[in-house]
Amino acid sequence: MGRKTRQSDAVLTALTDSRRSLTPLEICELAQRAVPHLNLSTVYRQLKALLDHDEVVRVDLPNQPARYEALCELGHGDSNHHHHHFCCDGCDRVFPIHACPGHMENLAPQGFRVERHDLILHGRCVSCATANSVR
Repeated sequence: MGRKTRQSDAVLTALTDSRRSLTPLEICELAQRAVPHLNLSTVYRQLKALLDHDEVVRVDLPNQPARYEALCELGHGDSNHHHHHFCCDGCDRVFPIHACPGHMENLAPQGFRVERHDLILHGRCVSCATANSVR
């Protein structure tokens, strides 16, 4: 990335430390721990710069707001690293899944060529599942 700033460091640290996909508002709230006067428009500017320099990835899931992730440790710095996601129906948080069922050619109609796939699991994260079982 170009010039490192306290704001860009705070945004990147929020994403890295969370170990999940975050909305810009979630990023802002976490990054404000390091830079208390950080605002949402600054977070968007920092995300754009981080995206432009392949330091974060945008996560677009159906019926969800755009989220962002730090580069996956397992992707070895490859911004095109392939992984899937788990969406919690209880708290709306999104977590990366570092596993893949593999090729999907057998699921496609005969003669079709699969070029990529996305897999999204839905359910309850450990926090919501535990809270739900205590009730």
